[in-house]
Amino acid sequence: MNFNKAPLALLTALVLSSGAAFAVDDPVTPPAAASAVGGSGKVNFIGSIIDAPCSLDAESKDQTVRMDEISNKTLANQGESSMQSFNIELKQCDISKMKKVKVTFGGDADITDPTLLGIAGSAKGAGIALTNGSGAQVKLGEASAARTLLEGNNTLAFGAFLRGTTAKDVAVTPGEFTATANFMLAYE
Repeated sequence: MNFNKAPLALLTALVLSSGAAFAVDDPVTPPAAASAVGGSGKVNFIGSIIDAPCSLDAESKDQTVRMDEISNKTLANQGESSMQSFNIELKQCDISKMKKVKVTFGGDADITDPTLLGIAGSAKGAGIALTNGSGAQVKLGEASAARTLLEGNNTLAFGAFLRGTTAKDVAVTPGEFTATANFMLAYE
């Protein structure tokens, strides 16, 4: 027997395509367009478990304090900018054993005035002073006075301002700056 393959191929194609057409209308099998990927991504989780009476709020761990656009005239002759407040938030404190906390700030000190946090960038002639909640300047690398904790959540208030470091009548160089202060908590 000799079969002509063209009619057989055509019949096979019609059967397959009609089956596919019925599958689209089948309520059990959704159309291919309905199951198309509309986007994807991932969620990363990071953190650490610490041996401490309080949890450190994630917003406090890495934060940015925006300083004003400060005139170089304001900073001339060791002038100071206005204070910008920031907080370290402690959560779910259990003060049954440790009732106080000290905070130590570190970072690159200003070359001219080592009591200030140094700035990097095109701006020159100023540094950042850090203060505790009562406005007293915090010394870099030295633990603050111990603060008494309350059971539950606690807010440790701090502040920062820019201070000019140039010699008298020497202009502060305008430009952008950044600075990074690290902090460490010590409970007692």
